[in-house]
Amino acid sequence: MTTPPTPTTSTGTPPAPARTSALDASRTTATAARVLRQLRHDPRTIALMILIPCVMLLLLRYVFDGSPRTFDTIGASLLGIFPLITMFLVTSIATLRERTSGTLERLLAMPLGKGDLIAGYALAFGTLAIVQSALATGLAVWVLDLDVTGSPWLLLVVALLDALLGTALGLFVSAFAASEFQAVQFMPAVIFPQLLLCGLFTPRDAMHPALEAVSDALPMSYAVDGMNEVLHHTDMTAAFLRDVLIVAGCALLVLGLGAATLRRRTA
Repeated sequence: MTTPPTPTTSTGTPPAPARTSALDASRTTATAARVLRQLRHDPRTIALMILIPCVMLLLLRYVFDGSPRTFDTIGASLLGIFPLITMFLVTSIATLRERTSGTLERLLAMPLGKGDLIAGYALAFGTLAIVQSALATGLAVWVLDLDVTGSPWLLLVVALLDALLGTALGLFVSAFAASEFQAVQFMPAVIFPQLLLCGLFTPRDAMHPALEAVSDALPMSYAVDGMNEVLHHTDMTAAFLRDVLIVAGCALLVLGLGAATLRRRTA
């Protein structure tokens, strides 16, 4: 009996293995474990993700040492904004490094779905986001005496969702950068407009109507609104639930867009 010949493409090379489109838990967790193993050997990145939001909150508290009510007013909002910014920055650079080093190229040549890759990266960075958000929330509430009317656990939920949103945005924009410097350049385009229009500096309904309409379409606005709901209400409100669902929905949407931008760079 003769062995059938191996099929080849028109260029004479074996075709790439077929990839399934459905998410697979084992492939996703394997991808997440690989990313976490790599991050374990990069203590500076881990320190940036976990400690920088805590350091910024500590600095902010003592900047307003003579006016603790100011810290109470903006501290909750920044508790969600700082994790979003740091996770965006670290995730975009780390993912781009994998693209430029050829790691993603090799992974995409394997029978591994794009959804598995994106979900694995999100799971790995999301694990660090949980640690980051828990430390920042605990520091703000129990060490820096952030005065909140609602439950600190609700603050933690919003901070975690913000960190996951930053992770999703970082994964998405990494597809459009050719270098780590370009990845950093996306920060003014993606993060700064949201920071200015989220209601941190002035209530959104006091802005020009055109800017208010733009802010209504930006996820950071709902992150700040959700934090403010916890700041002023003892119980979970309908507005809070709406805000967290919008932030979570935006994170899932951006993760889906990130999966759609994954592609091989070579034929």
